[in-house]
Amino acid sequence: MLRSLQLGRTLRLLMTLAGLAMVALPPAAFAVDTPNPDAPDLAAVRAKIKSKDWQAAIRDLNGLIAQGVQHADVYNLLGFALRKSGDSAQAYTWYRKALEFAPNHKGALEYLGELYVERGELAKAREHVSLLRRLCPEGCEELDDLTQAIAQSEGTPKRN
Repeated sequence: MLRSLQLGRTLRLLMTLAGLAMVALPPAAFAVDTPNPDAPDLAAVRAKIKSKDWQAAIRDLNGLIAQGVQHADVYNLLGFALRKSGDSAQAYTWYRKALEFAPNHKGALEYLGELYVERGELAKAREHVSLLRRLCPEGCEELDDLTQAIAQSEGTPKRN
């Protein structure tokens, strides 16, 4: 009887831990193109970025992170806003964090590639083009934008 109670408690504990592990999986466990129910609403941040209000976007994204939000889109947008505001060192850190969470995050691959272009590290930028080609065999906006950024940095006319 005692052994049966211990076994029951152990099974309940294992089931509870398994359930917690499923809930606590980082966003990288989801496919990049699959809508993530845990993704925060970033519409207001995207509007600030579109209007080039980098500091307000940075403030909002840092606020989300301070609240415990862990999501590749948040890290990627923070990297973008930081890069556009002139802080490429911090931008690099946040792009890398986005890619730790979601290694196939097309936006982070593009933006980190663009950062490499800005730094003159074209070989690294081309590595990101190769990664995006693998992710987008039919082409995608991120691939087109990064390819264009590399071409412009080399003085090559833009190709459509």
